[in-house]
Amino acid sequence: MRASRLLNILLLLQTRGRTTAQRLADELEVSVRTVYRDIESLAAAGVPVYGEPGHDGGYQLVDGYRTRLTGLTRHEAEALWLAGLPGPAADLGLGPVLATAQLKLTAALPDELREESVRIRQRFHLDTSGWYAEADPTPHLAAVTDAVWRRRRIRLRYRRWKAPQEVTRTLDPYGLVLKSGRWYLVAGRPEHVGTYRVSQILRIQVLEDRFERPPGFDLAAHWQSYLADFDARRHTGEAVVRLSARGLKQLPDLMEPAVARAAQDSAGPPDPEGRVQVVIPTESTEHAIGMLLRLGTEAEVMAPAELRAGMARTAAALTAVYRQPSPAP
Repeated sequence: MRASRLLNILLLLQTRGRTTAQRLADELEVSVRTVYRDIESLAAAGVPVYGEPGHDGGYQLVDGYRTRLTGLTRHEAEALWLAGLPGPAADLGLGPVLATAQLKLTAALPDELREESVRIRQRFHLDTSGWYAEADPTPHLAAVTDAVWRRRRIRLRYRRWKAPQEVTRTLDPYGLVLKSGRWYLVAGRPEHVGTYRVSQILRIQVLEDRFERPPGFDLAAHWQSYLADFDARRHTGEAVVRLSARGLKQLPDLMEPAVARAAQDSAGPPDPEGRVQVVIPTESTEHAIGMLLRLGTEAEVMAPAELRAGMARTAAALTAVYRQPSPAP
């Protein structure tokens, strides 16, 4: 375990340059004191690593030092092939580059690992698109990608859901995120960092102005924070619902994950009819009616009264429709 950790520290310093002990500790999930001891062990073994104090300090390797301890294990080679996403790479204009890189990696592998990589590609395929939805048209994705790579400010015409629907924004494009087959741009403005769906960009102009990313900005961490905040802002209400055993089982397939998780976590013991009472988050009465209708008679709304009355009105309207004779074709 310790030998593996020492190697990881060495490779992290080689790939990232100057890095603080705290960041190494967070990356390796150990204490800062353990990092200090590991650094001393590397230095004692002849690795030219040194530290610099101060706010901008940290540990780094002597310029020009490169380790040759980069051999891949079988499981690491498998993981690399599973990480390949040809669809998104093609979207970003990197399809040929990815293919060339995979060829080079294959050629560099020992015979055993080369055969293993072929088996991996024949047995696993990664599809990032969502079910029951067409792929977003993204004619401006290449321009956005170019701006992200070159740190160029952009000016775009954007269509949003609230009025005024079309707005003009000047943005610093920090990065791109692929979520369920849809591309999102994370970009900065003077007042905040925002998220923009690439398919809703109507026009884009890549400016000559360069920008600097905020120090310490982490795209993945920002995205997770954005998702949590999005759910908190969206789910402003709650509904108490009685579910049959079948309805509770169907929730993961019919509801979004946040709703299904809330129902599972709040489910009480079954009543004499075998139904359980749960509490689920809701956006609005109208949205909740459409969501709960998917469960049919497997769900009964207990509260709030407004939602229960809305379900009753909708059910009565459906009954009135289907009581009428079917029109002739």
